Amino acid sequence: MIHSKVTVVFCGEEYSVSPDTGLTIGRTGDVEVDDNPYLHRTFLVVSFENGFWWLSNTGSTLTATVADEQGLFQAWLNPGAKIPLAMRKLIVWFTAGPTTYDFEVHVASPAFKSVTADPPEPTDDDEVGAATVGRVSFTPDQKLLVVALCEPFLRRREAGTSQIPSSAVAAERLGWTLTRFNRKLDNVCQKLADAGTRGLHGGVGKLATNRKARLVEHALSTKLVTEDDLALLDAPDSTEPTPHTDVENRRADRMVAAEQGNA
Repeated sequence: MIHSKVTVVFCGEEYSVSPDTGLTIGRTGDVEVDDNPYLHRTFLVVSFENGFWWLSNTGSTLTATVADEQGLFQAWLNPGAKIPLAMRKLIVWFTAGPTTYDFEVHVASPAFKSVTADPPEPTDDDEVGAATVGRVSFTPDQKLLVVALCEPFLRRREAGTSQIPSSAVAAERLGWTLTRFNRKLDNVCQKLADAGTRGLHGGVGKLATNRKARLVEHALSTKLVTEDDLALLDAPDSTEPTPHTDVENRRADRMVAAEQGNA
């Protein structure tokens, strides 16, 4: 049987995967990610089964986000789950403790081919000054918040490791108060959760750090923000609210408050 060549790329190093033995990824795997006590010894496994290459989550607590390079496909890989490596290039993100990691999986002869989709033309119904991603429209301030959290990853040139900024650091980067930052973070997460994005709801056991990690993984994997958006952080008036933005922010705040009150 002829197997498609599969390669894992992490921190500039390439690891060829044997169909006979597979490849383990974790704290002490074939790909030693990091000496991080929050990371499983063996977290992810690349294997060849039943004529397909698979990526499996063999951990007990951590999840991974898997996406194609165009942001058209995304899967959330829970413990015990696995997905076929059916595309030419997949990017995998996961967070262990304070650190978020990403690596690439290259498949020489994938079972499926990604098709680039042209973005839809804006309509008259689109809100002025809002950034639309899928079914979710963000105010300029909400878009800035996501860019600030993703900044360390957007400035990197290759797959590897980065730490998500703390709320205090991100708020200072934007020139906001911490209260303002946290309020807008609530609004962003609520909007995405309402649109079907998993892992963003607060509640018992859902700490802000975990929620921010999931937000960053989702934003990067779906191309919600890209390297071009870094220019927004350096715009001289990027943190100055406009009348339209203030109205939208107050409206969003009232909606979130009402939903929380009815919860």
